Amino acid sequence: MSPDRLVPALAAAMLLLAGCRQDMHDQPKYIPLRQGDLHADQRSARPIVEGTVPRGLLRDDDLLETGRENGQDATVFPFPVTAEVLARGRERYDIFCAPCHDRTGRGNGMVVRRGYRQPPSFHIDRLRQSPVGHYFDVVTNGFGAMPDYRAQVPVRDRWAIVAYIRALQLSERATLSDVPPGERNALAPGTGTPTEGRKQP
Repeated sequence: MSPDRLVPALAAAMLLLAGCRQDMHDQPKYIPLRQGDLHADQRSARPIVEGTVPRGLLRDDDLLETGRENGQDATVFPFPVTAEVLARGRERYDIFCAPCHDRTGRGNGMVVRRGYRQPPSFHIDRLRQSPVGHYFDVVTNGFGAMPDYRAQVPVRDRWAIVAYIRALQLSERATLSDVPPGERNALAPGTGTPTEGRKQP
């Protein structure tokens, strides 16, 4: 295209682009909890429609949601405890619980060392014998100086934490007979500890 035609074409293109501006930086939308003029009460956030349940919030499994069966603390988990569940429980425990309870469950976490009230060890007989539903209830609703974690930790993660606490309790008093037969060769003879690369006899 020759220069004498190129300049008018560019000018026309710029005029067209200027006319297409849509102010996308200032879109007509409602921001949560801001006042709106669409409804008579001037609230932009609308209440849940009466008689409906939001998706994912039906909460029809009492064991899963409350940790109770027949009005008592449950003694079973609402889903199978797998290696993946325990790994997730350990991760969540280290984030939410270890600051007070420490990573071993003895109640000597960093927050306690800074002056927060010390929780009881998970390894005392009373807590070793407590049903899993008790732990779920305490994590969900809090107890004594411990705050509730209902808002911070989703329900399945709370159960994963409880499963990991049970694993901590079992590990404290584990014996060789608790180790699966196929794994016993990985322990040092007579010590009950991993060989960590030592030669087997």
